[in-house]
Order: sequence, then C-alpha cells, then structure tokens
Amino acid sequence: MNTTPGAPLIEPGDRLPLAPCRLQGRLRRADDAATDGWSARPCIRKASRPVGDAARLGTSETNRRRGRTSLYATPVQTMDKREIEELREKVGCAALLEKDGWKVDVKESTRRAIKYRRDSNIVIVIHEGRGWFDPLSPAKGDVFSLAAHLGADGFVEACDRVADVVGFVPAAPAWQHPARPKVLASIVERWRYRFRPRPGSPTWRYLTGERGLPTNIVKRAVAGDRLREGPQGSMWAAHSNSAGALTGWEERGPAWRGFSTEGAKELFRFGSEEPERICITEAALDAMSLAAIEVLRDDTLYVSTGGGWSPATDEAIRRLAKRAAYLVAATDNNRQGDIYADRVRAIAADASAPYARLRPCAGDWNEDLRA
Repeated sequence: MNTTPGAPLIEPGDRLPLAPCRLQGRLRRADDAATDGWSARPCIRKASRPVGDAARLGTSETNRRRGRTSLYATPVQTMDKREIEELREKVGCAALLEKDGWKVDVKESTRRAIKYRRDSNIVIVIHEGRGWFDPLSPAKGDVFSLAAHLGADGFVEACDRVADVVGFVPAAPAWQHPARPKVLASIVERWRYRFRPRPGSPTWRYLTGERGLPTNIVKRAVAGDRLREGPQGSMWAAHSNSAGALTGWEERGPAWRGFSTEGAKELFRFGSEEPERICITEAALDAMSLAAIEVLRDDTLYVSTGGGWSPATDEAIRRLAKRAAYLVAATDNNRQGDIYADRVRAIAADASAPYARLRPCAGDWNEDLRA
C-alpha cells in the first residue's frame, strides 16, 4: 500500500502501458472505481489513438473549411484500421488520377492494365483499379501510395486526398466492356486449341499486310511454334521460359492488344537456339520486325519482354547474358525504352558481357520496317 505523500506509485496489478509506442492491456476509465483515492489515467501523448479531450484537439475545422460533408469528415488522425480499409475500398486509383488531370491512353491500354498519361509521366492502373505502378520507376502500390506519388506529404495528407474523391466515378474508356465470367482452360490447352497462321488466313494477312512482315519471317515463326491465330484476325505470340515451356502469349490485332489471361510474361523468343547475340525488344512484332531488317542473323536471338519487365523477365535475360557474347538493348525510341535499355546495360555489366544500344529511327522497329 502506498503511504508516501505526493504522486501515487504504481501498485502491483495496476494495468498501465508497458511500452511507450502503443498501449498494452486495459486502461481504467475515468469513471471506474477509485483505488486508494485515485484512478488510473491513460497517457495521451503515448496512446496509439487520441483519448478523452485529445480527440477533440483540432477536430474538423480543416474539413469544414474544405466543405467536406462525407463520412470521412472525421480527421484522418482519428481513423482506425477498419475505416482506412473502407476508404481504400471506396476509392480506386483511376478516380484519383482522373481527378488530378491524368488522361487514359486508349491505344496503349488493355482491360487489365489501363495506362494514364500526364505530360511525359505514366501510371498504369492494375488489379481492377486497386493497384498501380510507374513503368519508368520502381514506384507502385495502392491508392494511398498513389496519392503520395502524386504529391501528398505523408500518409495523413494522402488519406485527405483519397477522402476528397469518395463518390467520384471516373469515365470508362470507350473500349471497355463488362467482362463476361467464364471458366478458362489451362494456358497449354488454350494454345493448342488455336490454329497456326497459314497463307490467306486473317492473322497471316494482318502480319504480312498491315504489319509488313516478310513471308519468310512469318513462316519461320510459325515453324518454331511461336505464333497462333487469335480472335478476329489477331496474333498470339508465345512467351516461354528457359526450358521452353509456354508461360503465356502476347495478343495483338487490328483493334486489340493485351496479354493472355492467367498467363505470365517472360520472353518471346525468335531466332538462333545457340545465340552469340541477344536483341531485346518490347514487343513480339518488334522482335520479328528487327529480325526482318537484319535479314534474320544466324547468330542472334530476338526476344520481347511483352511491354513489361517482370521478375521472371529480368531473370530470363540474366540467364541469356551468361550464354551470349553480348546484349543489345533494341527497345523503343522513347523514355520508357531508355529506362529498359538502362536495365539491360546493368544486366550486361553484372554478367561482364558487352553491351550495345540499338535505337529505331521511328518509335519502334515495326514502324521502321513499314517506313
């Protein structure tokens, strides 16, 4: 029992915070029965959420000035995890970008990866609007990290920005249609189900006509089981791993571009099986176009990353770098192409392999081929 005058000491059994960073156990409320003439009080400075009058410090004056009347007029500092998760569910990345003045690049977008542009900056929205990444940097995340990427100073301001667009519905791109749920066969089964392109078929006409690929290049790709006919005259170009197993395919046609549902990007491979030189492009059409421009060099493997740079793609290029005499970054003639070229340069340096940058005169190699 405490008998010393002055401030009461801690008695055995009292429940108080055990660590300065968060509360442990249960704190007595002010109206609990007093113990020896005093009652336990929580430490407001150390509590993980405001307690008592602290919850009213600087409450919603800022929100009233902003004219907020939504559920999230409560200060962000007082939100618990459930409320933050609810906010994340209510606001998609597309809404935040459109509200900030970004525009959809319809030509470069697919249903599952919508590309937004503002000036020279790019953000691609994925996971049905719940995720995003910047192809020109390592930045990626959810709607809160996107708010920070767009300029919010810290998590509190990021929450404020997200809360500001609750209820805002972004305009759906013209090419978007409601997805029809269906049960998909395996990647291998779907590939085997499709015909190979043949002279006169819609895909053959698309490749040799609209895309200007020479007949001998298309025949070589078909003979190597690299191509299939997709819907409505589109082309499927196979991606495979180092063992030759199919992982997915690029899809490209007169009015469609994308990647196989449930497929995985690694590399489209076309050319020599024992290469001394690896040319790395961003699309299967560009790989075949460069092969046509170079008259299909016998010492070269032409590969495509499929417009992305997945961990599997990075690892596949590193494996090739150990086998080849040198790496050639034949990526597009733009800022994104230069970013990918720098990654190829770094891989070449790690493998002690020679490196070269091969840049198309136009935007990509298929444009050069058709020029």
